[in-house]
Amino acid sequence: MKLKFFICMIAFFALLGVEKADACSRIVYVGDTTNTANDSVLRIVGRSLDWKTPIPTNIYVYPRGMKKASDNKPGALEWVSKYGAVYAVSYDGGITEGMNEKGLVINGLFCKGTVYVNEQTEGRPPMSLAMFVGWLLDMNATTPEAVKTLKEQDFNISGATFDGGTVSALHWGITDAEGRTAILEFDHGKINIYEGEDLVTLTNDPQYPAMTAINNYWKNVNGVNFLPGTVKSPDRFVRGDFFQHHVEKTNDADTGIAIIRSILMNVSVPYLYSIETEPNVSSTQWRSFANIRDRLYYFDMVTHLGVYYIDLKKCDLRPGAPVLRLDNTKSANFIGDVTSKLEKHAPFTPMY
Repeated sequence: MKLKFFICMIAFFALLGVEKADACSRIVYVGDTTNTANDSVLRIVGRSLDWKTPIPTNIYVYPRGMKKASDNKPGALEWVSKYGAVYAVSYDGGITEGMNEKGLVINGLFCKGTVYVNEQTEGRPPMSLAMFVGWLLDMNATTPEAVKTLKEQDFNISGATFDGGTVSALHWGITDAEGRTAILEFDHGKINIYEGEDLVTLTNDPQYPAMTAINNYWKNVNGVNFLPGTVKSPDRFVRGDFFQHHVEKTNDADTGIAIIRSILMNVSVPYLYSIETEPNVSSTQWRSFANIRDRLYYFDMVTHLGVYYIDLKKCDLRPGAPVLRLDNTKSANFIGDVTSKLEKHAPFTPMY
């Protein structure tokens, strides 16, 4: 009877998986917090970008003091950036994720249950998804600051479709240099924000409360004995969360990168993997690793042999400094510190 119950529970939770495995994963590795000053603790935010068709992504570094707008529609928000940042920009038109000079990291992941607007939000200033992450990174130094900004919700968010009409339905993970984390989700125009220091795992559907319930079930099973192994979002969440909480905790940056890379590989979808009955299974295209403590932003293209990084501390982020770009179409042989390979470039043109 126990075996039958267990098999039924596995089948039930499998049904909760997303219908379309348009997948991404985000894991926060936290180093050794025992007898260690908080600013010495290693924290690395690792994420994978999985999609059914190629999403060309370049890396931009923006200085402080740049004037920007949330959209090209009347009434859009305008601001002058307080902080410089490194952004991953998809299609050279929209910020997928990034880290600012204060160590705030924001990652956007697909979540098909997202509905951004309702009748109450329609009259608010327009906010394009292409600029949303940039706005938060430009104007906030910490997770609590970003959460406060979001709770005011003085915007109406929307975005251009892409990839033949796909809606940019996203949710976000937020992490700061003090280790404070938050998950941001939109539910029919209402902002749901979950806060704490242990919200270290995020994948896709279902939304965070339901995903936490699934993960709690698997915690009782005990991952040492059994872990779900498919590429569906709940399975990746469970595996990533289990390993993050059970690997060695170190404050050595090189060892930490090796650990979080191995976890992200475990929850990635093999390149060019496909299932005949699942035409939208999405293989991993790239992984990033934001070392918050040391302000290093790593990039790992799955078709490339090496992992390379930008040292934000070496970048000129003063007002008036040029925008810099790393063209990933030229990065096949890059490895290690590629900060010197950044080139002056015009700001990207947002896909409003």
